[in-house]
Amino acid sequence: MDDEAIVAAFVETRQQSVTICAPLLPEDYSLQAAAFASPPKWHLAHTSWFFETFILKPFASGYESPQPLYEVLFNSYYNGIGAQHPRDQRGLLSRPPLEDVLAYREFVDAAVLALAAAASDTARKTIHERMLLGIEHERQHQELFFTDFKYSLSANPLYPEYLSQALSTSVSAPPLRWLRDEGGLITIGHSGQGFCFDNELPRHRYFVEPFEFASRLVSNGEFQAFVDDGGYQRPELWLADGWAIAVAEGWTAPLHWLNRDGEQREFTLYGSQPRDAARPLCHVSGYEAEAYAQWAGARLPTEQEWEKVAVDQPDSLGGMDDGHYHPRVAADDKGVSQLYGECWQWTRSAYTPYPGYKPSPGAIGEYNGKFMSNQWVLRGGSCVTKSSQARPSYRNFFYPQDRWQFSGIRLART
Repeated sequence: MDDEAIVAAFVETRQQSVTICAPLLPEDYSLQAAAFASPPKWHLAHTSWFFETFILKPFASGYESPQPLYEVLFNSYYNGIGAQHPRDQRGLLSRPPLEDVLAYREFVDAAVLALAAAASDTARKTIHERMLLGIEHERQHQELFFTDFKYSLSANPLYPEYLSQALSTSVSAPPLRWLRDEGGLITIGHSGQGFCFDNELPRHRYFVEPFEFASRLVSNGEFQAFVDDGGYQRPELWLADGWAIAVAEGWTAPLHWLNRDGEQREFTLYGSQPRDAARPLCHVSGYEAEAYAQWAGARLPTEQEWEKVAVDQPDSLGGMDDGHYHPRVAADDKGVSQLYGECWQWTRSAYTPYPGYKPSPGAIGEYNGKFMSNQWVLRGGSCVTKSSQARPSYRNFFYPQDRWQFSGIRLART
Protein backbone atom coordinates (compact mmCIF):
# COMPACT_ATOMS: atom_id res chain seq x y z
CA MET A 1 0.00 0.00 0.00
CA ASP A 2 1.38 3.43 -0.88
CA ASP A 3 1.12 6.49 1.39
CA GLU A 4 -2.08 7.77 -0.18
CA ALA A 5 -3.82 4.40 0.02
CA ILE A 6 -2.92 3.97 3.70
CA VAL A 7 -4.31 7.39 4.57
CA ALA A 8 -7.51 6.68 2.60
CA ALA A 9 -7.97 3.32 4.37
CA PHE A 10 -7.40 5.01 7.73
CA VAL A 11 -10.02 7.68 7.08
CA GLU A 12 -12.54 5.17 5.71
CA THR A 13 -12.09 2.75 8.61
CA ARG A 14 -12.33 5.40 11.28
CA GLN A 15 -15.54 6.75 9.77
CA GLN A 16 -17.06 3.30 9.35
CA SER A 17 -16.79 2.62 13.09
CA VAL A 18 -18.88 5.71 13.78
CA THR A 19 -21.33 4.93 10.97
CA ILE A 20 -22.20 1.45 12.21
CA CYS A 21 -23.07 2.98 15.58
CA ALA A 22 -25.61 5.35 14.00
CA PRO A 23 -28.70 3.15 14.79
CA LEU A 24 -27.84 3.06 18.51
CA LEU A 25 -29.75 4.87 21.23
CA PRO A 26 -27.73 6.91 23.74
CA GLU A 27 -28.34 4.21 26.37
CA ASP A 28 -26.88 1.54 24.06
CA TYR A 29 -23.36 2.92 24.05
CA SER A 30 -22.53 1.61 27.54
CA LEU A 31 -24.34 -1.72 27.23
CA GLN A 32 -22.33 -4.73 28.43
CA ALA A 33 -24.11 -7.98 29.25
CA ALA A 34 -20.98 -10.07 29.96
CA ALA A 35 -17.27 -9.64 30.60
CA PHE A 36 -16.41 -10.82 27.09
CA ALA A 37 -18.79 -8.32 25.42
CA SER A 38 -17.44 -4.77 25.45
CA PRO A 39 -19.75 -1.73 25.15
CA PRO A 40 -19.88 0.18 21.83
CA LYS A 41 -18.45 3.32 23.46
CA TRP A 42 -15.46 1.34 24.71
CA HIS A 43 -14.76 -0.02 21.21
CA LEU A 44 -14.81 3.53 19.83
CA ALA A 45 -12.35 4.67 22.49
CA HIS A 46 -10.06 1.63 22.55
CA THR A 47 -9.39 1.72 18.80
CA SER A 48 -8.35 5.37 19.23
CA TRP A 49 -6.17 4.38 22.19
CA PHE A 50 -4.42 1.86 19.93
CA PHE A 51 -3.36 4.52 17.41
CA GLU A 52 -2.39 6.89 20.23
CA THR A 53 -0.36 4.28 22.12
CA PHE A 54 1.52 2.60 19.29
CA ILE A 55 1.93 5.50 16.84
CA LEU A 56 1.46 8.93 18.39
CA LYS A 57 3.23 8.50 21.71
CA PRO A 58 6.38 6.91 20.27
CA PHE A 59 6.63 8.93 17.04
CA ALA A 60 4.81 12.29 17.37
CA SER A 61 7.19 14.73 19.02
CA GLY A 62 5.56 16.58 21.91
CA TYR A 63 2.29 14.65 21.67
CA GLU A 64 0.05 14.93 24.74
CA SER A 65 -3.14 12.95 25.21
CA PRO A 66 -6.30 14.96 25.92
CA GLN A 67 -6.77 12.72 28.97
CA PRO A 68 -3.74 10.80 30.34
CA LEU A 69 -5.98 8.38 32.30
CA TYR A 70 -7.37 7.06 29.00
CA GLU A 71 -4.17 4.99 28.97
CA VAL A 72 -5.70 2.89 31.76
CA LEU A 73 -9.41 3.12 30.89
CA PHE A 74 -9.03 1.96 27.28
CA ASN A 75 -6.10 -0.45 27.48
CA SER A 76 -7.48 -3.88 26.68
CA TYR A 77 -4.83 -6.42 27.65
CA TYR A 78 -1.41 -4.89 26.96
CA ASN A 79 0.49 -5.55 30.18
CA GLY A 80 3.61 -4.05 28.64
CA ILE A 81 1.80 -0.70 28.52
CA GLY A 82 0.53 -0.81 32.10
CA ALA A 83 -2.61 -1.17 34.19
CA GLN A 84 -6.07 -1.72 32.71
CA HIS A 85 -9.56 -0.94 33.91
CA PRO A 86 -11.26 -4.27 34.78
CA ARG A 87 -12.74 -5.84 31.67
CA ASP A 88 -16.01 -6.81 33.34
CA GLN A 89 -16.57 -3.20 34.45
CA ARG A 90 -16.32 -1.45 31.09
CA GLY A 91 -20.10 -1.02 31.08
CA LEU A 92 -19.83 1.07 34.24
CA LEU A 93 -17.98 3.85 32.42
CA SER A 94 -20.81 6.33 32.05
CA ARG A 95 -18.05 8.92 31.98
CA PRO A 96 -16.40 10.02 29.77
CA PRO A 97 -19.63 10.75 27.90
CA LEU A 98 -20.03 9.79 24.27
CA GLU A 99 -19.27 13.30 23.03
CA ASP A 100 -15.90 13.19 24.81
CA VAL A 101 -15.08 9.82 23.24
CA LEU A 102 -15.98 11.11 19.78
CA ALA A 103 -13.86 14.22 20.43
CA TYR A 104 -11.00 11.92 21.47
CA ARG A 105 -11.36 10.05 18.17
CA GLU A 106 -11.21 13.31 16.22
CA PHE A 107 -8.17 14.47 18.19
CA VAL A 108 -6.32 11.21 17.51
CA ASP A 109 -7.35 11.18 13.84
CA ALA A 110 -6.00 14.68 13.26
CA ALA A 111 -2.74 13.86 15.01
CA VAL A 112 -2.22 10.60 13.07
CA LEU A 113 -2.90 12.27 9.72
CA ALA A 114 -0.53 15.12 10.59
CA LEU A 115 2.17 12.67 11.61
CA ALA A 116 1.71 10.58 8.46
CA ALA A 117 2.15 13.72 6.33
CA ALA A 118 5.21 15.00 8.16
CA ALA A 119 7.05 11.83 9.22
CA SER A 120 10.74 11.61 8.46
CA ASP A 121 11.97 9.07 5.96
CA THR A 122 13.55 6.98 8.74
CA ALA A 123 10.29 6.70 10.70
CA ARG A 124 7.84 6.59 7.79
CA LYS A 125 8.08 2.83 7.13
CA THR A 126 7.38 1.89 10.77
CA ILE A 127 4.58 4.45 11.08
CA HIS A 128 2.90 3.10 7.95
CA GLU A 129 3.25 -0.49 9.17
CA ARG A 130 1.62 0.45 12.46
CA MET A 131 -1.10 2.42 10.72
CA LEU A 132 -1.93 -0.70 8.71
CA LEU A 133 -1.97 -2.80 11.87
CA GLY A 134 -4.20 -0.21 13.57
CA ILE A 135 -6.59 -0.20 10.61
CA GLU A 136 -6.86 -4.00 10.65
CA HIS A 137 -7.22 -3.93 14.43
CA GLU A 138 -10.12 -1.48 14.15
CA ARG A 139 -11.77 -3.66 11.50
CA GLN A 140 -11.63 -6.54 13.98
CA HIS A 141 -13.30 -4.30 16.55
CA GLN A 142 -16.01 -3.39 14.05
CA GLU A 143 -16.81 -7.11 13.92
CA LEU A 144 -16.69 -7.31 17.70
CA PHE A 145 -19.10 -4.37 17.88
CA PHE A 146 -21.75 -6.47 16.10
CA THR A 147 -21.16 -9.68 18.06
CA ASP A 148 -20.89 -7.94 21.42
CA PHE A 149 -23.88 -5.67 20.86
CA LYS A 150 -26.00 -8.58 19.65
CA TYR A 151 -25.17 -10.53 22.80
CA SER A 152 -25.96 -7.56 25.02
CA LEU A 153 -29.28 -6.91 23.27
CA SER A 154 -30.19 -10.59 23.65
CA ALA A 155 -30.20 -10.21 27.44
CA ASN A 156 -33.26 -7.94 27.08
CA PRO A 157 -36.53 -9.96 27.10
CA LEU A 158 -37.98 -7.42 24.65
CA TYR A 159 -35.46 -8.75 22.07
CA PRO A 160 -34.84 -5.29 20.59
CA GLU A 161 -33.58 -4.69 17.05
CA TYR A 162 -30.35 -3.13 15.91
CA LEU A 163 -32.00 -2.71 12.50
CA SER A 164 -35.62 -3.26 11.48
CA GLN A 165 -36.00 -5.82 8.71
CA ALA A 166 -37.94 -9.04 8.21
CA LEU A 167 -35.64 -11.87 7.17
CA SER A 168 -36.85 -14.14 4.40
CA THR A 169 -37.18 -17.89 4.88
CA SER A 170 -36.26 -20.64 2.43
CA VAL A 171 -37.74 -24.02 1.63
CA SER A 172 -34.54 -25.98 2.11
CA ALA A 173 -30.78 -25.81 1.95
CA PRO A 174 -29.06 -27.27 -1.11
CA PRO A 175 -27.88 -30.86 -0.69
CA LEU A 176 -24.67 -31.28 1.26
CA ARG A 177 -22.01 -32.80 -0.96
CA TRP A 178 -18.69 -34.34 -0.03
CA LEU A 179 -15.76 -33.05 -2.07
CA ARG A 180 -12.69 -35.26 -2.10
CA ASP A 181 -9.20 -33.81 -1.76
CA GLU A 182 -6.12 -35.97 -2.31
CA GLY A 183 -4.08 -34.08 0.28
CA GLY A 184 -0.32 -34.16 -0.03
CA LEU A 185 2.56 -31.91 0.95
CA ILE A 186 1.31 -28.32 1.02
CA THR A 187 2.60 -24.91 2.06
CA ILE A 188 0.36 -22.89 4.34
CA GLY A 189 0.51 -19.42 5.81
CA HIS A 190 0.27 -16.00 4.24
CA SER A 191 1.78 -15.75 0.77
CA GLY A 192 3.27 -12.30 1.20
CA GLN A 193 0.69 -10.43 -0.87
CA GLY A 194 -0.91 -7.64 1.14
CA PHE A 195 -1.40 -7.36 4.89
CA CYS A 196 -1.41 -10.27 7.32
CA PHE A 197 -1.21 -10.68 11.08
CA ASP A 198 1.93 -12.17 12.56
CA ASN A 199 0.16 -15.41 13.51
CA GLU A 200 -0.29 -16.20 9.79
CA LEU A 201 3.48 -16.51 9.41
CA PRO A 202 5.90 -17.96 8.58
CA ARG A 203 4.83 -20.04 5.62
CA HIS A 204 5.74 -23.65 6.18
CA ARG A 205 5.15 -27.11 4.80
CA TYR A 206 2.57 -29.53 6.12
CA PHE A 207 1.53 -32.99 4.97
CA VAL A 208 -2.21 -33.58 4.66
CA GLU A 209 -3.73 -37.02 4.27
CA PRO A 210 -6.58 -37.44 1.75
CA PHE A 211 -9.86 -36.11 3.11
CA GLU A 212 -13.40 -35.09 2.22
CA PHE A 213 -14.74 -31.58 2.77
CA ALA A 214 -18.41 -30.60 3.10
CA SER A 215 -19.66 -28.36 0.32
CA ARG A 216 -21.49 -25.99 2.70
CA LEU A 217 -22.07 -25.20 6.34
CA VAL A 218 -24.38 -27.18 8.60
CA SER A 219 -27.89 -25.69 8.51
CA ASN A 220 -30.28 -24.86 11.35
CA GLY A 221 -32.52 -27.71 10.25
CA GLU A 222 -29.71 -30.24 10.34
CA PHE A 223 -28.67 -29.16 13.81
CA GLN A 224 -32.31 -29.32 14.94
CA ALA A 225 -32.19 -33.04 14.13
CA PHE A 226 -29.21 -33.37 16.49
CA VAL A 227 -31.19 -31.58 19.21
CA ASP A 228 -34.27 -33.75 18.58
CA ASP A 229 -32.12 -36.88 18.83
CA GLY A 230 -31.05 -35.91 22.35
CA GLY A 231 -27.65 -34.57 21.31
CA TYR A 232 -27.41 -32.39 24.40
CA GLN A 233 -28.21 -35.35 26.66
CA ARG A 234 -25.72 -37.86 25.21
CA PRO A 235 -22.31 -37.62 26.89
CA GLU A 236 -20.78 -40.16 24.51
CA LEU A 237 -20.84 -37.51 21.76
CA TRP A 238 -19.00 -34.86 23.77
CA LEU A 239 -15.44 -34.14 24.82
CA ALA A 240 -15.19 -34.34 28.61
CA ASP A 241 -14.60 -30.61 29.10
CA GLY A 242 -17.42 -29.79 26.70
CA TRP A 243 -19.87 -32.07 28.48
CA ALA A 244 -18.96 -30.54 31.85
CA ILE A 245 -19.57 -27.01 30.54
CA ALA A 246 -22.79 -27.96 28.74
CA VAL A 247 -24.17 -29.47 31.95
CA ALA A 248 -22.97 -26.61 34.15
CA GLU A 249 -24.40 -23.96 31.80
CA GLY A 250 -27.60 -25.88 31.04
CA TRP A 251 -27.09 -25.88 27.28
CA THR A 252 -30.00 -27.40 25.37
CA ALA A 253 -29.66 -25.52 22.07
CA PRO A 254 -27.36 -23.01 20.35
CA LEU A 255 -27.05 -19.52 21.74
CA HIS A 256 -29.83 -17.20 20.50
CA TRP A 257 -32.26 -20.02 19.61
CA LEU A 258 -35.72 -19.21 20.95
CA ASN A 259 -38.98 -21.11 21.23
CA ARG A 260 -42.09 -18.99 21.69
CA ASP A 261 -45.46 -20.73 21.96
CA GLY A 262 -44.11 -23.68 19.99
CA GLU A 263 -42.63 -21.54 17.21
CA GLN A 264 -38.95 -21.98 16.41
CA ARG A 265 -37.29 -18.56 16.41
CA GLU A 266 -33.85 -17.06 16.87
CA PHE A 267 -32.55 -13.74 18.08
CA THR A 268 -30.79 -11.71 15.40
CA LEU A 269 -29.55 -8.17 14.91
CA TYR A 270 -33.02 -7.69 13.39
CA GLY A 271 -34.69 -8.78 16.63
CA SER A 272 -36.53 -12.06 17.15
CA GLN A 273 -37.12 -13.75 13.77
CA PRO A 274 -38.59 -17.08 12.61
CA ARG A 275 -35.77 -19.60 12.53
CA ASP A 276 -34.99 -20.51 8.94
CA ALA A 277 -34.09 -24.20 8.72
CA ALA A 278 -32.09 -23.59 5.52
CA ARG A 279 -29.83 -20.86 6.88
CA PRO A 280 -26.44 -21.76 8.36
CA LEU A 281 -26.36 -22.63 12.02
CA CYS A 282 -24.44 -20.05 14.05
CA HIS A 283 -23.52 -19.20 17.62
CA VAL A 284 -22.31 -22.64 18.64
CA SER A 285 -19.22 -23.43 20.67
CA GLY A 286 -16.38 -25.61 19.49
CA TYR A 287 -17.63 -28.26 21.88
CA GLU A 288 -21.10 -28.23 20.31
CA ALA A 289 -19.51 -28.35 16.85
CA GLU A 290 -17.41 -31.34 17.88
CA ALA A 291 -20.42 -33.16 19.38
CA TYR A 292 -22.50 -32.55 16.26
CA ALA A 293 -19.70 -33.84 14.04
CA GLN A 294 -19.50 -37.03 16.12
CA TRP A 295 -23.27 -37.47 15.86
CA ALA A 296 -23.15 -36.91 12.09
CA GLY A 297 -20.45 -39.53 11.57
CA ALA A 298 -17.91 -36.94 10.54
CA ARG A 299 -15.39 -34.61 12.18
CA LEU A 300 -14.26 -31.00 12.14
CA PRO A 301 -11.60 -30.12 9.58
CA THR A 302 -8.08 -29.22 10.58
CA GLU A 303 -7.02 -25.67 9.82
CA GLN A 304 -4.54 -27.04 7.27
CA GLU A 305 -7.31 -28.89 5.41
CA TRP A 306 -9.49 -25.79 5.45
CA GLU A 307 -6.74 -23.60 4.05
CA LYS A 308 -5.84 -26.15 1.36
CA VAL A 309 -9.41 -26.04 0.07
CA ALA A 310 -9.75 -22.27 0.42
CA VAL A 311 -6.66 -21.28 -1.56
CA ASP A 312 -8.21 -22.70 -4.73
CA GLN A 313 -11.51 -20.83 -4.32
CA PRO A 314 -12.49 -17.37 -5.61
CA ASP A 315 -12.03 -14.30 -3.45
CA SER A 316 -14.68 -13.75 -0.81
CA LEU A 317 -17.78 -11.63 -1.07
CA GLY A 318 -20.22 -10.50 1.58
CA GLY A 319 -19.29 -9.81 5.17
CA MET A 320 -20.22 -6.61 6.97
CA ASP A 321 -19.67 -4.39 3.91
CA ASP A 322 -22.86 -5.52 2.17
CA GLY A 323 -24.97 -4.33 5.10
CA HIS A 324 -26.65 -7.71 5.78
CA TYR A 325 -25.82 -8.94 9.26
CA HIS A 326 -27.13 -12.49 9.34
CA PRO A 327 -25.97 -15.70 7.60
CA ARG A 328 -27.63 -16.53 4.29
CA VAL A 329 -28.59 -19.79 2.58
CA ALA A 330 -25.89 -21.49 0.52
CA ALA A 331 -25.86 -21.25 -3.25
CA ASP A 332 -27.00 -24.45 -4.94
CA ASP A 333 -23.90 -25.34 -6.92
CA LYS A 334 -21.44 -28.22 -7.15
CA GLY A 335 -18.48 -26.40 -5.64
CA VAL A 336 -17.58 -25.21 -2.17
CA SER A 337 -19.72 -22.41 -0.74
CA GLN A 338 -19.91 -20.36 2.45
CA LEU A 339 -16.18 -20.32 3.12
CA TYR A 340 -16.52 -16.62 3.90
CA GLY A 341 -19.22 -14.08 4.64
CA GLU A 342 -21.63 -16.23 6.68
CA CYS A 343 -20.13 -17.96 9.75
CA TRP A 344 -16.71 -18.60 11.18
CA GLN A 345 -15.93 -22.31 11.02
CA TRP A 346 -14.52 -24.19 13.97
CA THR A 347 -11.54 -26.39 13.22
CA ARG A 348 -10.15 -29.12 15.44
CA SER A 349 -6.75 -27.39 15.44
CA ALA A 350 -5.27 -25.91 18.57
CA TYR A 351 -4.19 -22.30 18.28
CA THR A 352 -0.42 -22.67 18.46
CA PRO A 353 2.50 -20.85 16.80
CA TYR A 354 3.64 -21.89 13.36
CA PRO A 355 7.19 -23.33 13.15
CA GLY A 356 9.61 -20.41 13.41
CA TYR A 357 7.01 -17.92 14.67
CA LYS A 358 8.38 -14.92 16.53
CA PRO A 359 6.12 -12.23 18.01
CA SER A 360 7.00 -8.59 17.46
CA PRO A 361 9.21 -7.05 20.16
CA GLY A 362 7.67 -4.96 22.92
CA ALA A 363 4.04 -4.54 23.97
CA ILE A 364 2.77 -4.70 20.38
CA GLY A 365 3.91 -8.34 20.36
CA GLU A 366 1.09 -9.11 22.80
CA TYR A 367 -1.44 -8.75 19.95
CA ASN A 368 -1.59 -12.48 19.09
CA GLY A 369 1.27 -14.48 20.50
CA LYS A 370 0.34 -14.56 24.17
CA PHE A 371 -3.03 -16.16 23.40
CA MET A 372 -1.51 -19.28 21.85
CA SER A 373 -2.75 -21.57 24.61
CA ASN A 374 -6.01 -23.46 25.22
CA GLN A 375 -7.85 -21.97 22.24
CA TRP A 376 -9.08 -23.42 18.95
CA VAL A 377 -8.63 -22.00 15.46
CA LEU A 378 -11.61 -20.84 13.41
CA ARG A 379 -11.31 -20.13 9.71
CA GLY A 380 -13.19 -18.13 7.09
CA GLY A 381 -15.21 -15.14 8.17
CA SER A 382 -18.76 -14.25 9.06
CA CYS A 383 -21.53 -11.92 7.95
CA VAL A 384 -20.04 -9.25 10.22
CA THR A 385 -16.39 -9.72 9.21
CA LYS A 386 -14.76 -6.99 7.16
CA SER A 387 -14.60 -8.50 3.67
CA SER A 388 -10.99 -7.41 3.18
CA GLN A 389 -9.97 -9.64 6.10
CA ALA A 390 -11.51 -12.79 4.65
CA ARG A 391 -8.50 -14.62 3.24
CA PRO A 392 -7.37 -18.27 3.26
CA SER A 393 -4.58 -17.77 5.82
CA TYR A 394 -6.54 -15.72 8.41
CA ARG A 395 -6.48 -17.48 11.81
CA ASN A 396 -9.24 -16.50 14.22
CA PHE A 397 -9.11 -18.06 17.67
CA PHE A 398 -11.46 -18.52 20.60
CA TYR A 399 -11.86 -20.77 23.59
CA PRO A 400 -13.89 -23.86 22.62
CA GLN A 401 -16.69 -22.91 25.04
CA ASP A 402 -17.26 -19.50 23.37
CA ARG A 403 -20.60 -19.07 21.58
CA TRP A 404 -21.24 -15.36 21.10
CA GLN A 405 -19.34 -15.09 17.84
CA PHE A 406 -21.03 -15.92 14.51
CA SER A 407 -19.45 -19.38 14.65
CA GLY A 408 -20.82 -22.35 12.71
CA ILE A 409 -19.90 -25.85 11.58
CA ARG A 410 -18.12 -27.14 8.49
CA LEU A 411 -17.74 -30.93 8.42
CA ALA A 412 -14.90 -33.05 7.12
CA ARG A 413 -14.28 -36.80 6.81
CA THR A 414 -11.21 -38.97 6.61
